[in-house]
Amino acid sequence: MDNRKTARDEVVRTALAMLERGLVAGTWGNVSVRVPGAAQVAITPSGRDYRSLGPEDIVVVDLQGNRVAGALAPSSELPLHLAIYAGRVDVGAVVHTHSIFASACAAARRALPPVIEDLIQITGGAVEVADYALPGTAELATNAVAALGDRQAVLLANHGAVGCGRTADEALLACELIEKGAQIFVYANLLGGAHALDGGDVAAMRRFYIEHYRQRQEGAE
Repeated sequence: MDNRKTARDEVVRTALAMLERGLVAGTWGNVSVRVPGAAQVAITPSGRDYRSLGPEDIVVVDLQGNRVAGALAPSSELPLHLAIYAGRVDVGAVVHTHSIFASACAAARRALPPVIEDLIQITGGAVEVADYALPGTAELATNAVAALGDRQAVLLANHGAVGCGRTADEALLACELIEKGAQIFVYANLLGGAHALDGGDVAAMRRFYIEHYRQRQEGAE
């Protein structure tokens, strides 16, 4: 099996799904996947229309950011992706989106508390806001990793959202649930305020997802 081709195919499929589900507009946002069995990452190129992407357009870099395959420039957010992979050996894919409600929370610098069950299960708790830094910088990458911690999602102040997962499907699902959770959070506050669940309930739901639901999903693949 050509693991590099598999990773490139996965990036193309996920990037197109990200666009079709309304999580980005235009050429913004980015997707990366670890190459199985290699210290390499496949990532979307900079400024390319997702509808026209082919596997050969996906850039492959090593974990220091050196290009090993592909003729195009990698996403400007490559430092963010590499920093997450360096800090989290459990992460196999990263999806960065600019969806509306998540970005509204990021612009307000309001973390998403654990208020809705499906979001909690996949993210592992509150979705924190990383301190602001200019896009594409090492500072942004450092801030994002610090705010992400051991969870699977983080908001980037005045920017957007990042979802992580063992697979590209899980990372994309995290981004979808961030957006859904952010919308519910905004609406609940209009109705008098969203009520966060306590730490014990959050831990129980996360444990259920890891021990049961995630295993059923992966077993079906």
